[in-house]
Amino acid sequence: MRTYMVGGAVRDALLGLPVNDRDWVVVGATPQQMISAGFLPVGKDFPVFLHPHTREEHALARTERKTARGYHGFAFHAEPDVTLEEDLARRDLTINAMARDEQGRLVDPFGGRADLERKVLRHVTQAFREDPVRILRVARFAARFSDFAVAAETVEFMREMVAAGEVDALVPERVWQELARGLMEAKPSRMFEVLRECGALARLLPEVDRLWGVPQRADYHPEVDTGVHLMMVLDMSARLAAPLAVRFACLTHDLGKGTTPAEVLPRHVGHEQRSVALLQGVCDRLRVPSESRELAHVVAREHGNIHRSSAYGAAAIVRLLERCDALRKPQRFEQALLACECDARGRLGLEEEPYPQRARLLAALAAAQQVPTAQIAAQAQERDVTGPRIGKLIHEARVHAVEQALSA
Repeated sequence: MRTYMVGGAVRDALLGLPVNDRDWVVVGATPQQMISAGFLPVGKDFPVFLHPHTREEHALARTERKTARGYHGFAFHAEPDVTLEEDLARRDLTINAMARDEQGRLVDPFGGRADLERKVLRHVTQAFREDPVRILRVARFAARFSDFAVAAETVEFMREMVAAGEVDALVPERVWQELARGLMEAKPSRMFEVLRECGALARLLPEVDRLWGVPQRADYHPEVDTGVHLMMVLDMSARLAAPLAVRFACLTHDLGKGTTPAEVLPRHVGHEQRSVALLQGVCDRLRVPSESRELAHVVAREHGNIHRSSAYGAAAIVRLLERCDALRKPQRFEQALLACECDARGRLGLEEEPYPQRARLLAALAAAQQVPTAQIAAQAQERDVTGPRIGKLIHEARVHAVEQALSA
């Protein structure tokens, strides 16, 4: 029974990066031996155990055999006769197929260390083609290690997998999980560039894929191409350390531009409404969590109005706040403003430009929040004013408060 540290912990240590999570492979053991040693079994599909003291995961060395299409189409073999090299051979990339033994010696049968030095993301064996999740993982690692190139032969494998329909068999929850993790990497645009290069983006997110080649007005968008703009917005969201919901809103805010009639290009009148309709389909298909779904809806519908709000008076601003439900959900509105700042600064030559709309609208929101709604309602009821008329009085008070704040 021999234990090896494997995967990302080995890779990150070689790169000089912090090691936060450590995974282990155990060779030469049975499940009963692990339980007798005090390990807690937690694996559903194959034997995985938690260390009795560190709670770190220890998996029995295993091989896997493709039995059907998709992510779940595998049969696993985890017996004491499975070697470490056989276990490493089933992994996705060479940089993730290294191990260290109990003496700290590196075990690197597939050249992972050399690929780290070359800055190459390369598949380990032909078995790469058996698991479509690996397409998403390669794209995610490209977003994390943005100066790494994907090996040409690995890209070719990915294209073949897409052509064979493997990507179509992925379950929505796993697609969302990998997309969400990729959006949170240092350069999320790289994930979508890799997915687009192998054809997977057109299968997973056709609403996003069709944005490349769609022109926009150069006076608003010096980069012109909508797909290029989208990638700049995503990278700006990473630069501004935006949370996941904001980054997803950035990804989906302009989907409607992909359906603008050719005869009206490069103008995109009404693209916000079309974006909302397309966004609904994306969220349903990928089962996007409600927090990300709801924020993306607000941003897709209102980002144009938020951009133009510098010219709005108090009444128009209060209507905007009410449409965004900002008074009930101020944190979500703040996130919407951050997404809009990413959109405004995700343009060629405008990356360092300020976004005063954000501070102005937050000041307006603060002023509107100070309006004593309960007091207004009580006084109105004393005068037999009820129903919608109370709402109108509160609205008017908010307009007055915002007007005073803006003038100050």
